[in-house]
Amino acid sequence: MSDFDKITESPSLYDHLEGMEVSELLKFINDEDQKVALAVRESLPSISALVEAMVPRFLSGGRLFYIGAGTSGRLGILDASEIPPTYGMPHDRVIGLIAGGDRAIRKAVEHAEDDTEQAWKDLEAHSISDLDTLVGIAASGTTPYVIGGIRKARESGLLTAGITNNPGSPLARAAEIPIEIPVGPEFVTGSTRMKSGTSQKLALNMISTALMIRIGRVSGNKMVHMQLSNNKLIDRGTRYLVEHLGFSYEKAGEALTQFGSVQKALEHFKK
Repeated sequence: MSDFDKITESPSLYDHLEGMEVSELLKFINDEDQKVALAVRESLPSISALVEAMVPRFLSGGRLFYIGAGTSGRLGILDASEIPPTYGMPHDRVIGLIAGGDRAIRKAVEHAEDDTEQAWKDLEAHSISDLDTLVGIAASGTTPYVIGGIRKARESGLLTAGITNNPGSPLARAAEIPIEIPVGPEFVTGSTRMKSGTSQKLALNMISTALMIRIGRVSGNKMVHMQLSNNKLIDRGTRYLVEHLGFSYEKAGEALTQFGSVQKALEHFKK
């Protein structure tokens, strides 16, 4: 047995769920969800320390990697996949890896998370370097795939952080920067895709968004480097130019088409 308390496995504060009305179930789930943001707030100093340490590495060509298994791995992949369209970054700057490989995104891969060596092999396939940052995500803080990757990465000079929902876990001890978010028992005992997963999503939003802002991918409060990959985003970019340059909507649209991004158009017309 582990030498720390597994809050994520502790019994739900509710029982006889199968006898509840749907309205009761939803209310109690929502009551529990209210606790998540407050738990994340307590971890802000650690999240801040990670971003501050990561920015100079990223500006020097380093990358941000997420590793996880199951829900945690999928959340890392989700966050990474949203960076190119939102901030116009190349796909190889923020990368999410999941135990079991890409097929595990949709279907669980049996025992994939139990291999302590595989995460480093997965990272080596990306020519990992000591400029890179590795964030391990595991609600329990005991996932061998994640802990093994974090330990090897730290030995190799990478900046490492671990997001976990169990304080004092092996992951928290292995990472240079532990990000511990104890959200309390899950509504369904042990179902860490719920409050634990929500807390991880909030933390990942903060990490990647703060990083993108600090490296200059936002101007004012606008996503000026976003990819213009659909009509909604083209319209948004056009309206940004109307607001910042005083152009008519038609002229702003022409400028956006000409220069291909809000930022390039702003740089040209504000010379």
